[in-house]
Amino acid sequence: MELLPGEITEVMMTPLSLMTVSMLRGTLITVTGELDAGNVTQLADYVAERHSEPGLPLVLDLSGLTFMDSTGLSLLLHLRAASGEHGGTLHLATVQPRPARILEVTGAYRQFNIHPTLETALQASGLTSADPSSADIA
Repeated sequence: MELLPGEITEVMMTPLSLMTVSMLRGTLITVTGELDAGNVTQLADYVAERHSEPGLPLVLDLSGLTFMDSTGLSLLLHLRAASGEHGGTLHLATVQPRPARILEVTGAYRQFNIHPTLETALQASGLTSADPSSADIA
């Protein structure tokens, strides 16, 4: 986007909290807060750094994600495609009503492995809550 002289643009930074549990056979990332244009690169960079083997399952616990805009949806679609290209899977756990709404309205809901609980997502992905190898909070 090109700015004209004197034009002001602002991207509001909204709070996003991320936590990783590296499992023996994949990665669990808990996403809390709001995911939008102001912080979507934070999550993208975080996933790239913490989920270094895209051929392994990635579970995103979205139980604390209260809002997601189209840039967040775009990132989730990218993560799903990247996982699939490497033989991995992306699982979304406990999607809250507002983020679920954007998935439903856009028709993207059926493109994801969506689970009602974290435990069912871990089981479906082949991970279990008993096999963490390390944790990281950002």
